[in-house]
Amino acid sequence: MSDKRMMRLGAFMRPVSIHTAWWRYPTSYPDANFNLKHITRFAQKLEAGKFDAFFMADHLGVLNMPMSALKRSATVTSFDPMALLPALAVSTERLGLIATGSTTFDAPYHVARRFASLDHVSEGRAAWNIVTTSNPDSALNFGLDEHMDHDERYVRAREFYDVVTGLWDSFADDAFIRDVENGVYFDPERMHVLDHKGKYFKVRGPLNIARPVQGRPVIVQAGASDAGRQLAAETAEMIFAPGGALADCQSYYNDVKARARAVGRDPEHVRILPGCLVVVGDTDEAAQAKRAHLDSLVHSDSGIASLSIALGTDASKFDLDGPLPDIPETNASQSGRQRVIDRARRGNLTVRQLAQALGAYGGLSLVGTAKTIADKMEEYFSERACDGFNIMFPFVPQGLDEFVDQVVPELQRRGLFRKEYEGKTLRENLGLPRPPNQFFPDPKGSQ
Repeated sequence: MSDKRMMRLGAFMRPVSIHTAWWRYPTSYPDANFNLKHITRFAQKLEAGKFDAFFMADHLGVLNMPMSALKRSATVTSFDPMALLPALAVSTERLGLIATGSTTFDAPYHVARRFASLDHVSEGRAAWNIVTTSNPDSALNFGLDEHMDHDERYVRAREFYDVVTGLWDSFADDAFIRDVENGVYFDPERMHVLDHKGKYFKVRGPLNIARPVQGRPVIVQAGASDAGRQLAAETAEMIFAPGGALADCQSYYNDVKARARAVGRDPEHVRILPGCLVVVGDTDEAAQAKRAHLDSLVHSDSGIASLSIALGTDASKFDLDGPLPDIPETNASQSGRQRVIDRARRGNLTVRQLAQALGAYGGLSLVGTAKTIADKMEEYFSERACDGFNIMFPFVPQGLDEFVDQVVPELQRRGLFRKEYEGKTLRENLGLPRPPNQFFPDPKGSQ
C-alpha cells in the first residue's frame, strides 16, 4: 500500500440528499427517500466509485416546523438506519455503512448491540455517528417536556461512549472456542462484565454478541461547538466537519487535530471530512444553471422553516425584508446557529435572503465541471483544510451518477483518490488501526 496521503470520500445520504428541493428536480426520483430499490442502486454506484462510506443521517422528530413547510419536506418519511443499512450490507461488499445513533434518546446497550451486529453482518464495515440530537422537538417523543441542556448532552454523550465501547470489549477476540468435543462454547476467562455505574448510566453487561469484526465500529462525530469539538477530539475517528471558506476549514482542522494530540491521540487517526454539496455540469455555466434551477424550486415556506430550525426560534415573526435581529441563545445547535448569524451579518442579508439561502442549503458548495470541482477539492485537501469530503448530491440519481462518472476519475487521474479499495473493512480503507481490547490485550498487538 502506498504511503501517499489519499483523499477520503463519504457520501452524506439523508438518505438521499440534503437539499430541500431535491425531490422536485426534473430528473430526480421523488420517492427515493423511502424506496429500497433506489437506495440500493445508489449504494452500489457509490461502491463502484470506490467511496469510503454511505453516511445515513437520522432524525427523531417530525413536527419541528410549521405544516406549511412540513408538507413540502421529503424527510417526513425515512427508513430506520438500522433496518436499511443491513439490507445495503448484503447488496455491497466494500462500502462503509455509517448510521446515526442518539446518545440522548437511546440506551447504550441497545446502541452497542445494534452496531456490533451491523459490523458482523457487513463483515467489518459499520460506523457509529454519535449525535446528541439538537432538535428539541425530539424530546417530546421520548416522554420529556423539554430538551436536555446543550452542554449536559455532551457530558452524557461522553459517558455513553465509554459504556458502548466497554460493552464492545465484553469478549476477547478468541473467547468463542466452540469446543464441540468437550461441550464448551466460550471461555469464561475471556469474558468481561462491565458493571458500569456512572452519573447517567448503570449497565452490568456483558454484551450478548461477539466483539465486532473491526474491534469496534468506526466512531463518527459532527459537533462544531466547543463541547462538540472536544468530544470529537476525544472519541471520533471520522468527523463530519462544517464546510466553509478555506481559512475557516483550516482553523477547524488545526483546532481539532491539536485537541486530539493534547488528549494523547494520534491526529492522523482522526479523519476530518467537511460536508460539501456538489453540482456537476459539462461547463461551469451549465452547472450554475442546474444549481439555479434547483434553488428556484425551494418554496419560501421551506426557507423560513430552515432558518427557524437553525436559529432555534420562529423566524416567521421577523421582518422578512429587514436585517436579522439579535438572536438570544437557545438549547438547539449552538455552532449551527452561530454560522447562520455570521453569514447574515457578513453578507448584510435580509431575513428573506437568508431564509432562501438556507432552504437551498447554505454550506460549502462546489459547482462546475469535473475539473473545476477537482481543482477546489485538491486545494482544500493539499492545504490541510480537510482529509477528504462528505459529498452531498443535489438530486438523485443524476447528481450522484455525474459525480461518480466524472469527478471521481478526475481525482484518480491526479493520484488523489484510490482506484481500488485497500481492504475489506472500513478501518482498512480509511487507514485506521484496529483498536485493542481494553480488557484483554492481545499479546501480538492490535491489528
